[in-house]
Amino acid sequence: MRLSLRQLEIFLAVAETGSTTAAGARLPLSQSATSAALAELEHGLGVPLFDRLGKRLLLNETGRALLGPARTLLDDAAQIEHRFGGARDGVPLPARVRLGASTTIGNYLMPPRMAECLARWPSMDVSLRIGNTRQIVEAVLRLEVDAGVIEGPCHEGELEVLPWRDDPLLLLAGASHPLAGRRQVPASVLRAQRWLLREAGSGTGESVEQALLPHLGGFDERLQLGSTEAIKQGAVAGLGITCLSASTVHDQLALGHLVALSTTLPALSRPLYRIRHRGRPWSDSLKRLLALQS
Repeated sequence: MRLSLRQLEIFLAVAETGSTTAAGARLPLSQSATSAALAELEHGLGVPLFDRLGKRLLLNETGRALLGPARTLLDDAAQIEHRFGGARDGVPLPARVRLGASTTIGNYLMPPRMAECLARWPSMDVSLRIGNTRQIVEAVLRLEVDAGVIEGPCHEGELEVLPWRDDPLLLLAGASHPLAGRRQVPASVLRAQRWLLREAGSGTGESVEQALLPHLGGFDERLQLGSTEAIKQGAVAGLGITCLSASTVHDQLALGHLVALSTTLPALSRPLYRIRHRGRPWSDSLKRLLALQS
């Protein structure tokens, strides 16, 4: 065999950092050892993988084509090493589950689910990465996680995107807001309010706007905030009204700090999605964690 897993690991590090110096620092290896390994890989394959622009290395078409297979091989090798290399008394360890979740799912929906699964299957080995939808999509593409659950749509051709569950949405205001005590607030009044919304790249922000725009047609005034917690605290303080997942506001509703608005709009919800590289199976552990049917 003319290539090794170590060469592929170095290739990916160079592709992601843009130089052999930065890749060597990540691995860690000396710059000369990193350059030598990359040269051996290119020689073994018989093709260059990068265009050299000064000290920068940019993937060429061949290098881009190698990214997916290289990540898959390294991920499979890591799973084998984890499961069989650490076997105890000849019994393989349970498969490791690396899940990525966009912010609302990761902070509010997955922790109770993880606790339930670990109570039933104590040997399950689970790690959870949280980021916005774009960050989780990129982590799945790079095989840094086995699968992702996200709040916004995903159109990456390399990924399989499947429905996971529906998430109810609530229109909310602080208890002292003028709309808090009104019944059947019409869409025209809602549109005229200051809306507290998530930033660009947030699955929550995108899905909330998709749910609201058919009814409101737009927002007269919007204020973007970088987290669900900031939006909740802004609404409590009277900064504006918002629309959030019901799972994120149980405590504020129970304390009376937030009020679910009574409006003429129909009940709102958004779809949540699960994503994974095409052709890669959903392991039993992932199915348990996400409560999927076989």
